[in-house]
Amino acid sequence: METAEPGRREPDTATETKPPAVPPEPMPEVEAAFEEIEVDAPRVGIIMGSKNDKPKMHPAGQALQDAGIRYEVRVMSAHRDPEKVREYCHAARMRGLKVIIAGAGMSAALPGVAAAHTDLPVLGVPILGKNLGGLDALLSVAQMPPGVPVGCVAIDGSKNAGLLAARIINA
Repeated sequence: METAEPGRREPDTATETKPPAVPPEPMPEVEAAFEEIEVDAPRVGIIMGSKNDKPKMHPAGQALQDAGIRYEVRVMSAHRDPEKVREYCHAARMRGLKVIIAGAGMSAALPGVAAAHTDLPVLGVPILGKNLGGLDALLSVAQMPPGVPVGCVAIDGSKNAGLLAARIINA
């Protein structure tokens, strides 16, 4: 059964043409997402468990800068805010990162947590602690279980992590 609306008639397809298609309305969310994409987006993410780790992680950024590689620095704790670490690492590839450098002291969970949430290379930097001379952090980073690979540099070896990230990107 057909219904007709008052004042509306069906077009005769043999003699009438359809009006031009109306262009789709803009999607502000999509447009905003594309505006945020930078051509020169960072290629390396440097993350650390505490703002106190920044001086120890600075050489990584310097090595990347010397190599002409853009990077970003974030502070996030695997213990105090694991969801933030998960979100960052899960979206890292989509945002254009190629390598993550993760520095942490004491139990040094950050590199392993990062590696568990991304398929990008993760380079762990064990940071010298107050009690065990950095050995606790070194063992935490180096002794990852199968399936959660983390490259490990020396205690406070963030410069080597930056140099290694540059080699990975330029390989």
